[in-house]
Amino acid sequence: MSRRVVGVVRLVAGVGLLVTLIIQIADRVVNNAFDPWEYFSYFTIETSMMNIVVFVVGGVLALRLPRDAALFTTVRMATLSYAIVTAGVYNLLLRNVPYDGFQGLSWPNEVIHVWIPLLIVLDWLISPGRPALSWRALRVVMIYPVAWLAYSLMRGGVSNGIYPYPFLDPATAGWGSVIIYIVALSCVLVGLGSLAVLYSRRRVRAAAGT
Repeated sequence: MSRRVVGVVRLVAGVGLLVTLIIQIADRVVNNAFDPWEYFSYFTIETSMMNIVVFVVGGVLALRLPRDAALFTTVRMATLSYAIVTAGVYNLLLRNVPYDGFQGLSWPNEVIHVWIPLLIVLDWLISPGRPALSWRALRVVMIYPVAWLAYSLMRGGVSNGIYPYPFLDPATAGWGSVIIYIVALSCVLVGLGSLAVLYSRRRVRAAAGT
């Protein structure tokens, strides 16, 4: 696959994801159900905004340069991990959980939780021009999740138990379960990042014939 094709696909994906979020927000606004504090507190929404930036920047880089920069690839590795966890948590833990709040359009959730993560994984697996990452790049993976978790727990503590996801609510899940979820998801994030780094290194070695 040529870098030019990759660039166009990334730009289309970034713009498409941006439009999806705008439509989702507009649907909530029209139905008087938009709470910015709630909406922008979701891990999925915040990482989706990261994905928009990564797609657009990655598209421009692919159109202008023969290879992606190591810093950009490190950020891609982290957002790849977030996207897989987002898809996994939604489809395994949250898809069939009853929600009493505003339902809204269903297709934006499918785009955000299924199709965008799938595209991010495919982009990592088949796009050319990615440098091999150092294992030190793994230090970046947990920076955002730790900050988001600290914010979410503090917000829940000062807002009478309003948490973005039920498995983070100690009143319903219990602190033991909350801690288990946090540790498990942290291990998964680091594990996914490690697989991404390993793949980047092996692919570069394979391309070099070593």
